[in-house]
Amino acid sequence: MKQLIRQTINQLRQQPVISSVTIIGTALSIMLIMIVVMMQQVKVAPFAPESYRDRMLHYSFCSVENTDVENSCSNHPCTEGMLKELFKPMDIPEAVTIYTCNTEAMAVGVAGQPNIKANIRETDGDYFKVFDFHFIAGQAAFADFDNGRPVVILSESTALKVFNTIEGVVGREVNINYMPYKVVGIVSNVSTLAENAYAEAWAPYKANDATMNSEYNNGTGGVFSATILAKSRDDFDAIRRDYEKRLVAFNKGWSKIDHKVISRGRPYDQEKNSIKVGANNEPDVEKERMFRWLVYAILLIVPAVNLTSMTQSRMRQRVSEIGVRRAFGCTRRQVMSQVINENLIVTLIGGAIGVLLGTITAYLLTNILFAPDWSIVGTTPTVNLAMLIQPTTVILALVFCFVLNLLSCGLPALWASRVNIVNALNKRK
Repeated sequence: MKQLIRQTINQLRQQPVISSVTIIGTALSIMLIMIVVMMQQVKVAPFAPESYRDRMLHYSFCSVENTDVENSCSNHPCTEGMLKELFKPMDIPEAVTIYTCNTEAMAVGVAGQPNIKANIRETDGDYFKVFDFHFIAGQAAFADFDNGRPVVILSESTALKVFNTIEGVVGREVNINYMPYKVVGIVSNVSTLAENAYAEAWAPYKANDATMNSEYNNGTGGVFSATILAKSRDDFDAIRRDYEKRLVAFNKGWSKIDHKVISRGRPYDQEKNSIKVGANNEPDVEKERMFRWLVYAILLIVPAVNLTSMTQSRMRQRVSEIGVRRAFGCTRRQVMSQVINENLIVTLIGGAIGVLLGTITAYLLTNILFAPDWSIVGTTPTVNLAMLIQPTTVILALVFCFVLNLLSCGLPALWASRVNIVNALNKRK
């Protein structure tokens, strides 16, 4: 292996221009692919406070059909009562949380100082069991949230804006929409890319009568979503079967008002939930995956065609060397193996540069690459290395390098192995 690496480096030094173009082309190709991968990864890969995405099921909306009117269906968030009846009694999940589906900009401040606008999400106590927030000060106060006491958890940036410090803030009083709340905790800032966990402050929804009074009235929707944290992904099917049974019982009660809830495959896992567009159609995961792999294929094949000519040029300059090796008994398979292995090292060098460039580009262009299609939140999305570089990201980068290597040097390696020994020694093609 050391000899192969040494030989490859010597070849790169002997052909600096072609080698540089090959490495740069590989790096740019891998960079583009990794940006696409990262854009997808932040939607499904686990990162705090959504570290358990692989075990989460989401029920963001419900679809309600009027059984008296043909093709009449409305789609909207749920009410607390509906979600409590369908999910809270389940004993299969580890935890079930109910929370407002969107954050709401509210006035936050203390007496004697101007208010600021902060995005508030209203939750129950189990919310802090499902999502793993990093508490800088204080604690989750599960009972306070479940009982609807006027308490609030602030993000670090919100605490700094309101109090100009995070020291000694826990236990103090803050006004939210001019109502007093007691600060019970401060957590690290949450990226808007954590769609279900994001907010700038979290308060109990039971402390807000306006939220609690938002109930169904012949199909009129509520404001809540639910997230179910399973003990294992293996429990997903059992949870969905339990939900379907409870939905049948729930719809019997609604038959009196000629309405029923349509499942549409809910609740969705993280991947399916991340590709939903609206609520009137069930997301097609397989179609989305096929489209994504098609994009990867295009981003690999196009540069591979160009890199093939670079590899072929390098091989043409090594015709004599190949002839000598063949004359001393080197088989065609060994020649092919050497060419492919040498090119793999070059590809890995370019791939490593490409991953680095992709990470830097994704970080610098966060506002462009990771901006949601639509959002009621005006906060700029943020990313960090833990979000961008996941184990699957590294694995995919290696796979793409390997595939790109085979695509770009397969034909040149075959040509090199079939070079006529006499012509090769005479440097003729």
